[in-house]
Amino acid sequence: MTKRPGLKLLSTLAVMGAMKDLAEAYRARTGIAINAEFAPTVALLEKLRAGEAGDVVILTAQGIDDMMVEGPVLLASRVDVALSFVGVAVKAGAPKPDLSTVAAFRATMLAAESVAYSKIGASGIYFAGLLERMGIADQVKTQIVPTGFTAERVANGQAELAVQQISELLVVPGIEIAGPLPADIQTVATFSGGVLRASAMQDAARDFLRFLAGSDAEAVLIASGLKPAGGA
Repeated sequence: MTKRPGLKLLSTLAVMGAMKDLAEAYRARTGIAINAEFAPTVALLEKLRAGEAGDVVILTAQGIDDMMVEGPVLLASRVDVALSFVGVAVKAGAPKPDLSTVAAFRATMLAAESVAYSKIGASGIYFAGLLERMGIADQVKTQIVPTGFTAERVANGQAELAVQQISELLVVPGIEIAGPLPADIQTVATFSGGVLRASAMQDAARDFLRFLAGSDAEAVLIASGLKPAGGA
């Protein structure tokens, strides 16, 4: 197959674990390479507002909606790709704490030597607010990670627990998922894609988003800790 120009993808970290395989599968199918850059949604929003160039962007659904209103993303180009859940990780081989109920989660957070969470990621913003609402923000020993994967703090022994999107936790070797947050305090994030207005390859960008939301991508998304959003 003749090599074709690549698509530049700006993507939230939450789908990074799945994107390598999905990008290669799309390249094998179409001959179009996916050149991906990953960062938290908040950081990507700042880049887009500053005029960052690209073809496709994957953000939270709210982020895509905001960018359609503000202009960088084409109206009506949103495609929901995956659902993500927040979880807790421990070092591989360590005992898994009880997360089965809200009361158990509260006790686990209070008993932990340290809990790492993201400063600007959607999961970290939610977790910080959750601790406030539970009235234990001043009692939980936390480590705020400026950017990147919180589970790295667990893998290298700096923190006992890490909180983040399960798909982001799974990217880090040397950890295990203790479980998702209890259902009563769980938050479900929808990650969606959109076509950048300045793209010179808008048709290919739309096709790539249809691929990510289609049945051929489902198994890869599930293996990476995500749930398919249900179609383009």
